[in-house]
Amino acid sequence: MATTALIVEAGSGLSASLARLFAKEGFAVALVARKIDKLSVFADEIGAFNFAADASQPDEVEQLFQNVEQKLGVPTVVVYNPSWRVRGSLVELDPVDVAKTLEITAYSGFLVAQAAAKRQLAVGGEAIFFTGAFASVKGYPRSAPFAMGKFALRGLAQSIARELAPQNIHVAHFVIDGAIRSATRIEPEDQPDS
Repeated sequence: MATTALIVEAGSGLSASLARLFAKEGFAVALVARKIDKLSVFADEIGAFNFAADASQPDEVEQLFQNVEQKLGVPTVVVYNPSWRVRGSLVELDPVDVAKTLEITAYSGFLVAQAAAKRQLAVGGEAIFFTGAFASVKGYPRSAPFAMGKFALRGLAQSIARELAPQNIHVAHFVIDGAIRSATRIEPEDQPDS
């Protein structure tokens, strides 16, 4: 089986670090974002392939997987790394913003996992990974939508891990807490490596 890593909701932080690692290990790397222009320079740096898709749209997810499969084969490893957060007190939250948070954080993860599992089952398995945060296990004040989405993503991962493990698909949910250094998030001089 070809070794292809598909990273959905790719950006300049954790996704970029994972992409570099996969490329170094010899994987063909596919980066997915709604707007791929932000990925061009980075993709060129590591020889990755960019794919545009809105992971909250079932037809776009299906087309994404078809495109990746045609160009690189069935993804060996799929990483779902969403990032959307709305903050505020419960009584002040805009329901539209809350729905968007759940759509990006949890529902899109379901769509990506479903499309990946269909293909991986057909070729004998591999891996689907989800990135979470401490909000996946503990809600914080003024962060209910993020906690709701991350709890749901963790629940999805736990459920499908039990379902798919006997069929040789490894599913994992990683709690990654704290800020990740990137081009858009510079560490404070007074707190190196924070």
